[in-house]
Amino acid sequence: MELSLAARKAITQAQLAKWPKASKVEKSAILDSVCGVTGWHRDHARKAIRTLLADPQHGSAPRKRREPALTYGPAAIEVLERCWAALDGPAGKRLKPALDEVLNNLARHGHLADIDPAVIVQVRQMSAATIDRRLAPARTGLVAGKGISHTRPGSLLKSSIPMKTWHEWNDTIPGIIQIDLVGHDGGDANGHFHYSLDATDVATGWTETITVRSKGERIVAAGLEQLWLRFPFHISGIHSDNGSEFINHHLLNWCTSRKITFSRGRSSHSNDQAHIEQKNWSVVRRNVGYYRYDSRRELDLLNQLWPLVSIQVNQFLPQQRLISKTRHGAKVSKRHDQGATPSHRLLTQFGDMVDPHDRTRLENLRHDTDLVELKHQISDIQANLLELARRRGQITRRAKTNHVYLSGKKLPTKRASSDESTTQTTRAS
Repeated sequence: MELSLAARKAITQAQLAKWPKASKVEKSAILDSVCGVTGWHRDHARKAIRTLLADPQHGSAPRKRREPALTYGPAAIEVLERCWAALDGPAGKRLKPALDEVLNNLARHGHLADIDPAVIVQVRQMSAATIDRRLAPARTGLVAGKGISHTRPGSLLKSSIPMKTWHEWNDTIPGIIQIDLVGHDGGDANGHFHYSLDATDVATGWTETITVRSKGERIVAAGLEQLWLRFPFHISGIHSDNGSEFINHHLLNWCTSRKITFSRGRSSHSNDQAHIEQKNWSVVRRNVGYYRYDSRRELDLLNQLWPLVSIQVNQFLPQQRLISKTRHGAKVSKRHDQGATPSHRLLTQFGDMVDPHDRTRLENLRHDTDLVELKHQISDIQANLLELARRRGQITRRAKTNHVYLSGKKLPTKRASSDESTTQTTRAS
């Protein structure tokens, strides 16, 4: 029979006389006896004893929760939100390594002239966990969408293109890039719409994007030709999925003529190209969303946007690389390195692979770029794209052009007559 609350309280009061002068071992024995009789947890039993010691007759109300002592005031949080917004809202572990560079950039271009220097010192001292806690209200309302996969298998040439799986990407040097297409269909895969060709370097995380009007093999190869010239280092290898826009003679000849190694992942194993799959969301979808883009005006706006996003992502936004992954039963523990921008990784870890003119150009670009002005330019283009999407209205997903055959309505549904059937029907008498 379960004890009543009054009985539990009486049992606890019987131990009050021993508690104040008891040693640590004796208090542990008292808690064991109280928990054994009442069935309470030790923490709750300890709290009940403290409450009855304050008022042995009736027990006092629970102790009021202590008000948090805030180290950083509203002014510091406002400056932190400026830095966070300038880098398009990264997490604390990515924002913390970039804070010094961002604050120096904002101060160099006069955006912190009205801020007390002591406040800036406070922002520099914030830890990654504190940054996440204090930016939690600013993240409220940020909703992620979901798109449609447009990858259609291309069986041609599969046997002649070597396959590379996810565990072969641990140790590499700059110049091995992964590529993928992101469709801007707006939820309706019928008709004509644009695609963004995304390319990222595995070693440094350097990412470049261009939008093409379709995923024809010649158009994709022409877009890749432009991306190839935007990387500040030599491209020696390309890795893609098994989509027909990549697995074709045209792209294979393009790679062969430039002495570029061409490899592919396994079918239905997107983790074989995990680096580019991540950038499809963090670079493409975060900047242009899931709207439909199919006009010439939208194509021009998108290709005006990507060079600006490239400066923001490659010069100022730190990225983390996976160091190790250990499995303990069902739990997987991952360790990442300290966040660093792709430009910083390239110039410090692989500086011998960068031409001196390219090094000077990258350093001048990072020094002269006004982060706030760059963010305003990106926001203006995004606002224009959003207005064009609003004027189009909501996209209603239409049936596919071959939906009649897919639904089976064109297939013969009439049963064979008794004289046509190979097995005669029987009836019970």
